[in-house]
Amino acid sequence: MNNMKTYVGIIAGVNEELSTSLLRHYVSCIEAVGALPIVIPYIENESVLDELLAMCSGIMLTGGVDVCPETYNEAKKPCCGNTCKARDEYELLIFEKALYSFKPILAICRGAQIVNVALGGTLYQDIPSEYQNAICHNQIEDKFSHSHEISILEDTPLFDMLNKNRIRVNSFHHQCIKETGRLIEPMAIADDGIIEAFYMPSYRYLRAYQWHPERLYEIDENNLKIFEDFVSECKKQGEEK
Repeated sequence: MNNMKTYVGIIAGVNEELSTSLLRHYVSCIEAVGALPIVIPYIENESVLDELLAMCSGIMLTGGVDVCPETYNEAKKPCCGNTCKARDEYELLIFEKALYSFKPILAICRGAQIVNVALGGTLYQDIPSEYQNAICHNQIEDKFSHSHEISILEDTPLFDMLNKNRIRVNSFHHQCIKETGRLIEPMAIADDGIIEAFYMPSYRYLRAYQWHPERLYEIDENNLKIFEDFVSECKKQGEEK
């Protein structure tokens, strides 16, 4: 029997003072599917960061403040929310290192947006003021409940995993993908056309979700499967080390 432990690196939020924070649900969802979470704070010594990342069989990018528009060569508009340049730079660096190491990558909300930008894509800085006929993506419902439906595209990993064309998700974001990055393909869209999930077919395992499955996995099997699928791939990575 293989008793090797699987470690998942969870990238914590960073503010302008370089302090670290992370909602506990990002940790509990990884624990729930049998892996050991390693919360990665802001680390200035790159060699130390490399050593910590080497321990991890997969990387998860989490939600948080808006991505700085300068990362995709746009000026910041008044409709853009709070940003953190240090966090953008740090997560772009970690994403590059994860790709180079061929690690499984799971990106959630802001994490999905930073992945899109890292691959050359752009964002709408504010859905209500820049995207016509948008549905509500910043729900008034409790954050641990569903608010709208999405359509899952066939012949995608998400459809293969759930075998469903429609599911309900939660939603609290005001930015979203505008132009998709290189090699990215959508997996799901909202009824207004906004991309809700994507993947990179040419890469071992990269899945990105605009909603917050870490807040739904305890009540919704569809969202639990997102983490089961990710950790299953992380375990394979660990066995190959």
